[in-house]
Amino acid sequence: MGRFLFLLTVFLPAVLLADAAENAKIFGIWTLVPPVVAIALAFITKDVILSLFIGVFSGTFLINIINENVFMSFIKGFTGIVERIVGSMADSWNAGIMLQVLCIGGVVALVTKMGGTKAVALWLSKKAKTGISAQISTWIMGIFVFFDDYANALIVGPIMRPITDKFKISREKLAFIIDATAAPIAGIAIISTWVGLEISLIKDGYGLIGVENINSYGVFIETIPYRFYNIFILFFIVCTAFMQREYGPMLAAERRARRGELHSGKTMMEDIEDKTLEPKEGIKLHMSNAVVPILVLIVGAFVSFYFSGLKALEGEALEAALASPLSFMTFRETFGAADASVALFQSALFASIVAITMGIWRKIFTVKEAIGTWVKGWKTMIITIVILLLAWSLSSVIKELGTSRYLVELLSDTTPKFILPVAIFMLGSFISFSTGTSYGTMGILMPLVIPLANAVGLNYGLSGESMHAYMIVNISAVLTGAIFGDHCSPISDTTILSSMGAGCNHLDHVSTQFVYALSVGAIAIFAGYLPVAFGVSIWIVLPLGLFATWALVRFAGKKVEA
Repeated sequence: MGRFLFLLTVFLPAVLLADAAENAKIFGIWTLVPPVVAIALAFITKDVILSLFIGVFSGTFLINIINENVFMSFIKGFTGIVERIVGSMADSWNAGIMLQVLCIGGVVALVTKMGGTKAVALWLSKKAKTGISAQISTWIMGIFVFFDDYANALIVGPIMRPITDKFKISREKLAFIIDATAAPIAGIAIISTWVGLEISLIKDGYGLIGVENINSYGVFIETIPYRFYNIFILFFIVCTAFMQREYGPMLAAERRARRGELHSGKTMMEDIEDKTLEPKEGIKLHMSNAVVPILVLIVGAFVSFYFSGLKALEGEALEAALASPLSFMTFRETFGAADASVALFQSALFASIVAITMGIWRKIFTVKEAIGTWVKGWKTMIITIVILLLAWSLSSVIKELGTSRYLVELLSDTTPKFILPVAIFMLGSFISFSTGTSYGTMGILMPLVIPLANAVGLNYGLSGESMHAYMIVNISAVLTGAIFGDHCSPISDTTILSSMGAGCNHLDHVSTQFVYALSVGAIAIFAGYLPVAFGVSIWIVLPLGLFATWALVRFAGKKVEA
């Protein structure tokens, strides 16, 4: 480090840092310091907020060290963090993302307080007549609570546990179903508390390669068929339930449960339920308290996308849209031109108003209680907002230092095209497993992956549709790898909450789920990312992966009742 500072002081005293390409030449390998520091500290501290903060600081320190001494660089490095965070908040796109994330958190709290999700779960529980239907009902309930992974873990477990206990389903299997329908479904849902982070990171990543007007929500939608782990793990649950086959530690747990021992007998973690969001005693539960606000959220989002995009269209595109307002081409053009951050915020705000009105009309809460519940929902999303702000700040530092340019020049000529998606998926998995967070992993990797994938694609002569498809695959590898690693991690918040919601010993949940997650992760690599990287159509790869998932359960699994 001393030699580096000496060289900078002697040879580069008057260099201006306005150009990222020039900075990449000046700093060289040192441009990798911010993301490497963030990743390394995430492994060591298991705290993604601290890791991102120090990662940003290391970047602002480097930016100032050329023209300042070490002491002043520390001071300006700190003030630089503040400036970048304030700048991130001031950006209209980022502001819309933060507002829609907070507002959806408010909708989740209102729906929970009105007893809507509980009413739906109770209805599902009445439909369960066998062990198979109990597991499928739990799976359906997990799919229904698609809008937030925390809500999934805390709602589904306590409500469905008496049903699965009745049919002697192990607590480990219940925890697995909860966990496998939490982040995996929230990550691919078109409306959720995850969407804001995902589309924001995609937009910033494309900005690093000079594409400022990308329809990041459209790119997110296109990644959904390539989110192999998410899709395969959801299908895996259905296969194990209907075939009544398990393997590994889960097989032993299920056979033990059939003998009446629903858990291992070890000390179980205390169930966590937010009592302040529980409906009041005596309140009649209505499924419509959940169905109506969520439908308003989804339908409202589509309507907002349509009119936001229609407003942005010009010239011939606008004339064609007005001539055929309900055609497929019109929907494609309007959704492509829409401001996703504003559209999602509008729909979430309208859904909040509908939920509050329903709750007051049905005398579930007063106006004051409704607003308090809504604000409480906002508070649950504060950590997400902090991670967003730090991820945006890290992205801006990486952009100014020229990290992406350096990495592209270093790897674009040597990285095989077909290896990159798999490598990204595995790296994302490793980081997420070690840190226990999907959000932080996405924030660290996305600014690096998009420029690298673009450069590798160009090096192999890709352009047009081929390049776009290759970018989609690599972006999906970031988003999916982060969820896969988080799903395996014993320190993941959703893994812990799933154990608690199911009333299962946490280590028992981790040990039984780990084998299943690794198995499905291997299918995602060998039957998913490798084939599509070689150019195989997604509509061939998806059925192949689903068949491989079925075959895994059929031939590796053994009958529980044996």
